[in-house]
Amino acid sequence: MSRALPKYNKRRVALIGGATALVLTGAVIAGSALAGETSKSNGTTNAQTLADPGTISCPDVASQLPAIPATAQAEVDRNITLLQTQIDEANQRLVDTVGQGGANFVQNAILGPLEDKRIAVVNRIATAIGRTADRPAGLEALAPCALNAGGVAEEEAGAGEEASAGEEAEAAPSATASDAAEEAGNEAGEDAGNAGVGTISCPDVASQLPAIPATAQAEVDRNLALLQTQIDEANKRLVDTVGQGGPNFVQNAIVGPLASKRTAAIERIAISIGRTAEKPQGLESLAACTLTQ
Repeated sequence: MSRALPKYNKRRVALIGGATALVLTGAVIAGSALAGETSKSNGTTNAQTLADPGTISCPDVASQLPAIPATAQAEVDRNITLLQTQIDEANQRLVDTVGQGGANFVQNAILGPLEDKRIAVVNRIATAIGRTADRPAGLEALAPCALNAGGVAEEEAGAGEEASAGEEAEAAPSATASDAAEEAGNEAGEDAGNAGVGTISCPDVASQLPAIPATAQAEVDRNLALLQTQIDEANKRLVDTVGQGGPNFVQNAIVGPLASKRTAAIERIAISIGRTAEKPQGLESLAACTLTQ
């Protein structure tokens, strides 16, 4: 009996040890699988969030203004507030459109339109001051804004994704054509690149102007020519970007920015006339354009 007991104990220890090893092995395997899933999940999350969208920085206009006449103070303050609102809206748009468009999406759909809007606002500020004091010159130089490093990184990442998408399109052209046709069906009239190029049609500004003072004729003619150039460039961009972007690409990257550019040009026309005659009102309503198929 005394000899059999140690053997039994040995077998018992061996059995318990083996069972323990199996449990530990299972825990290690489960832990490894869970870690793999976590890593995979984190990788997916990181891929979805992409890079930091960054923020938009613009030159301060208020600090560059001369003494503001009391009669212009309210209008100037209102437009200074509007400049900040425009920056806030542009920064929100950066967040809302992370990963959208191609390499130039941020410039074409956010920074470019923001600059045009700022040009119109700083011109209104200059005009308000100029009614009862010397009109400040050179404020348009404060209109361009910049995207910080985080946004640049995202934009470069977007460029890589667009290139990869282009390579896939070459490998499977029939699938790409099918996707484009589906998008066009869902958003007919908005994305000319998918359902036929179409053309951009804008209201005629020249026919809506009052008598133009001789001193303003050259500047008015220059801006009227610019309005036509802007339309020509937008129509060319329609052709060059066929099939690019999502269902709202044309509106966000072409038609919307065109309206902002036209607003700035029209404002310059009104200001030039208003220097020696009554400034025409309501011309901003001619800025919006439409896409026709």
